[in-house]
Formats: sequence, C-alpha cells, structure tokens
Amino acid sequence: MKTWGILFLAVALLLGDAATGRAVDFKVKGSWQFAFDYINGGNFMGKNRQGRHEIGQQWAAVRQKRDEFEAIQRLHLQLQAVASESLQGVVFFEIGEQRWGMAAQGGALGADGGNVIKIKQAYLDWMPPHADLKVRMGLQGIRLPGFALDNPVFNDDVAGITASYTFNDSFGLSALWMRPYNDNWVGDADGATANYLDNFDLFALLAPITLDGLKITPWALAGGMGPNTLQPFKITGKNGGSHAFTFNNPSNQAIDGFQVRDGLFPAAFTSGRQGNSLWNTSYSTMFWGGLTGELSAFSPFRISWDFIYGSVDNGREYLNRQGWFGMLLGEYEADWGVPGLYGWYFSGDDDNPHNGSERLPYVVTTNNLTNSLSSFGYRGNPIMGGGKGVLGTNPNGTWGVGARIKKLSFMDNLSHIVRVNYFGGTNDPKMAAYITGRRPVDGAGRAVYRNNTDFNSFGTYLTRADSGLEVNFDSTYKAAENLSFILETGYIHLWLDEGAWGHYENIAGNSLNYKDAWKVSLNVIYAF
Repeated sequence: MKTWGILFLAVALLLGDAATGRAVDFKVKGSWQFAFDYINGGNFMGKNRQGRHEIGQQWAAVRQKRDEFEAIQRLHLQLQAVASESLQGVVFFEIGEQRWGMAAQGGALGADGGNVIKIKQAYLDWMPPHADLKVRMGLQGIRLPGFALDNPVFNDDVAGITASYTFNDSFGLSALWMRPYNDNWVGDADGATANYLDNFDLFALLAPITLDGLKITPWALAGGMGPNTLQPFKITGKNGGSHAFTFNNPSNQAIDGFQVRDGLFPAAFTSGRQGNSLWNTSYSTMFWGGLTGELSAFSPFRISWDFIYGSVDNGREYLNRQGWFGMLLGEYEADWGVPGLYGWYFSGDDDNPHNGSERLPYVVTTNNLTNSLSSFGYRGNPIMGGGKGVLGTNPNGTWGVGARIKKLSFMDNLSHIVRVNYFGGTNDPKMAAYITGRRPVDGAGRAVYRNNTDFNSFGTYLTRADSGLEVNFDSTYKAAENLSFILETGYIHLWLDEGAWGHYENIAGNSLNYKDAWKVSLNVIYAF
C-alpha cells in the first residue's frame, strides 16, 4: 500500500497546486479496465509432444501458462502538466495487470501488491518560438505508419526523441531517434565486458503527404545493434544433435523476452561453427522502407494499402534476415456499417536454413492497439485480457484474405465488428523438420540451431502446407458516456500438415493431436 499511497499523494499535490498557482494547468485522464476471459486451446495442442495435457498457454505469443478462466484488472492514469500550447509534460502510469487471486500481482487476499505500478510513458512536448516544429522527448509510444494494417515492424513504448515539422497543409516531415536497449549486458564470467557493445539504436524518417482525397506516407527505418545486446548465453534442449538457442535478453523485453529475437533472427539456422564463434562479433545493421496510402476521393469507397521491405545483416549469412509485406484493403461506408475486403502477403523462408531467413524482419509489435485484422489470433485492440495473439504478435510468414464489417449497428449505443479470415503459411514445409529437431543437420552436415522449436513456440510458424480459419464477433455496448461493456468471441481452426510437422511422440495413431482455439471475453471499461 505504500507505493499506492505515494502515487496518489503525488496526484493530489499536483492537483492542489493547479488549483492555486494556475501557472501550469494539470489534467488527469485514464481508465479502469476489467476483463473476464474464458479461453480454450490457445496453444492449439490437445497434448504436447510428450503426450501430456497442458493447461494454459492460451496466449501462445507470450508463452504464459494461464488458466482457462481468468479475471484481470488494470488502471491507466495519465497526468499532463500544461504550461502553454507549446510546452507540456506527460507521465503515464500503468497499474496492473492484476489477476484476481494472484499474490505476485497483488490480486490475492489482502491485496497490497507492491510491484504492479509502472511508468509506461514519461515525455516532454515542446515547440520552439515562431516555428512549426514539434518535439517530443522521453519514454513515448512510437507507431510507424500503416493504413491497411498496423505497422508490423515497430509499435511500442520506447525511449527517444521525435521531431515533426509541418511545411504546409499537404506536406510534413518527422524524424525519430529511438534507443530500445543500452547498458544491459552483464559481461563475461568476470564481468569485465559489462555494458560493452550492447546499445541498440534506431533512426526513422517519415514524410506524410496529404492531398484532396489522398494520403501517402513514405517512411524509412534504419539502425544498429551491438553484438552483446542479445548475446546468446546457452544452448539447450539437445535433440538428436540439434539445439534450442537461448538469448540473454534484457529484463523481460516486450512481452516475454523473445520478441526481438523472433523478429530479427531466423527461426532455425545451420552453421559449421560451434560455441560463441557462431555469433556475430560486430554491429548488426538493419533497414526498412515502406509506402502506405489511403484513397478516399471516391467516398464512400475507400482503398488503402501498405508495402514494406526490410533487411537485417547480423554479420553471419545464416543469421541474416530479409523479406517483404504487402496488403490491400477496400471498404464501403454505409449507414448500417462499414463492410470491407482485404488480402495480405508476407514473404516466407525457403528450404535452406544456411542462407538466413526470407521472412520480413521486425523489432517489436507488442502494442498493436488498433490492429483491425483480428482480435483473437493477433493483438487486435487496446482491451486488456488474454486471448490476443494466439497466432502471433503480427501475421509474419503468412498470407490471407478476409472480410469484415465494422461499426455494424441496429440500435443506439450497441455496435459490432464481424471478421472472417482464411490464411496460410508462406514458409517452405521442409523448415518444419528443422524447427522441430527431426532434421538435426542440413544437407552439408551442419548442425541445426533453433529459435523456434515447434509450430506454436512463439505464436505460430506456418508452412505453405498449412492453413487456418478465424472468425471474430465483437460487440460494444456504451452504457454511459464513460462506461462501456465489450464482449469478444473468437474461433480459430488450423489445418496443419502431418507430413511437415510429424507425429507427436509417445502417442499412438496418425493424428497431430492439435485442437481448435476459442474464447469468450467480457471487458468493462470506465474511461475518464
């Protein structure tokens, strides 16, 4: 309770000062969020490969073993200290998540959890005098542009500086410097190299163009990552000569410490090197370029598109990764709703684990707050709770087509979203044998190292022989101006190829023994 008391005392002092001094106006906003989830089959396995039933892991993208039913709460609290239109400071607290009954999160009998208050964002906004330049520095939310789909390369909170200049009503320019990591490497056994070559810096340039009925945003992102930023510290899980590859990630990176690893390196690779010599010893360099746009000149029709190419050079051919993504969306805005059709394609791996990965690299997409593709398979909205991302944090390595209706409403204060997606993998089926360890060496006899160890080890890894179907039906009832009830339902079926992924060990029969995933989630949100 001590931490909570300090927090709310600080808020009270700020508001009290605002009432007297008035030199700086203090504003408070936020939301209380509650989620009641029932999720079944989130890891798509009836049993694991050892023949055991496993409860939980309903959110495969975070590798957390959760109960099928959970009650969770969270509080967002944002304080703004506004000196003028050109100067303000913002701090954004996140209190929770707190699972009801979990002592470690302060949700058990007696409450009093002391480790659930986090500073999500803390930044300063300012403008130089007589200039249309806006500067934001500090811990802030960065979302690279995307019109058809939330950007699948970077979307999260990060420390950095953003500078945006508006030349006129049609053209602007934004430049960003972000520092995801620095000073986290603990060093070798004697600690002599602690914090050495472990910085990770990203630089971005965006050029939004707004014309009558047309928006286009070309953008570019480049960066460098030190060889010790994600230094591997052990090789585990030997299986017939293949190895599960583990990274020494900084504390709880993103959702479980593996998203950067999953986004910047291959799922499986082969090397004739052994030990630390298989790892790069110089800085990794990376680049992404994108073009996203929206055509609304023929309203109520709207067409939007995204295209991205990305490449990461990790200093070894087998560690490199490059690929591309494209998506096209068409929508029609009617009085009763907004129906739309869309299709997407992400490049996939070929059958050679020694030449690197052909999937689009990405940094982090944890906070996909408005991802319109899915609210179950992917992280489709800002609502708290489980059952988001069971297919992954983004659709990397897949293709798909879908139909949806947004803002579907037949009565006041009640609206719905309906989605149906059919999708498949774009990776070569031979990669499944390397990932599961059934092929411990490649054709040249080089050992296999695995970042992923199954089709669902971090989200899903789907091959061209695999496909799936997802259906969402989500409803929002606005009970009062600040109070909303949101009911989400979702269902996913996978058709996994038995020849690609093999039989489960110690289980009789020819079935892969996978199961469907489904969820029902009730969310209650009070926003102020």
